Amino acid sequence: MRVDDGFVLREIAGDYVIIPTGKTVLDFNGMITVNEVGVSIWKMLQEETTFENIVQGILDEYDADEETVKADVQEFLDRIKEAGILK
Repeated sequence: MRVDDGFVLREIAGDYVIIPTGKTVLDFNGMITVNEVGVSIWKMLQEETTFENIVQGILDEYDADEETVKADVQEFLDRIKEAGILK
């Protein structure tokens, strides 16, 4: 899985948002705000990766238990998949 090339992550006034670009703007009206963990996941999704690799990357970067990380990663992936950002 990886993110669709029609979306980018931007920092605006200290907040991180996922916004559509190019023709994607016609189909997706809005933006999604993400936290620091979301930014880390987004960066991993710039290239083809797996759920397990993302979870391990978050565990390596943050002090959190595996079950919490799995649930949070799944929630993030579900959110961007529903928005049509994940392919």
